[in-house]
Amino acid sequence: MPHSKADQADIAARRAALIRLRQRGVPFNDARILDLGYATPGAASKDLIRALKAHRDDAAAEASVYRQQENERLDALLDAVWPQATEERPVYGKDGEFIGHAVDMRAVDTVLKLMDRRAKLNGLDAPVKTEVSGPGGGAVRLDHVGLAELNKLISTAGDPDADDTDDEDDDDLRFIDEDDDDDSAPA
Repeated sequence: MPHSKADQADIAARRAALIRLRQRGVPFNDARILDLGYATPGAASKDLIRALKAHRDDAAAEASVYRQQENERLDALLDAVWPQATEERPVYGKDGEFIGHAVDMRAVDTVLKLMDRRAKLNGLDAPVKTEVSGPGGGAVRLDHVGLAELNKLISTAGDPDADDTDDEDDDDLRFIDEDDDDDSAPA
């Protein structure tokens, strides 16, 4: 049976107080939390989970409404500029002389920006893949890398061909496979 409006208000106030106490680090078995009306620390924990889930669901619903409104605005803007971007029109020079027919390239650019915005808004773009590579473009082995080697890789990230043409620095970046039984590996 659904709670009355008064009960819903009491539950919301209790949950808000619970959240404030938990944000300050008060444990569930503390008297201040139990004094809110919870029979056990477990009941308080479950109610916190319900409160957070309800908040997450509310936030998702708000985001969905916002996304829908933005899509409708993008539709209206796209409808307004689409004809200029897709239909050829007469083009005249500065002296008023007819040059030919063409689409409005600024309108095409606007359409592309609107389409890009829609793709971002709706998560349509594929994620960007990023690859980190080691010296000379080779693989970076992280299973036996020390902190010094990681810091060196981080400091040169994005600029693999740094100004120092000194290949001696690359000698510091040797990775030793500890699982390898070969004793001839560099130490």
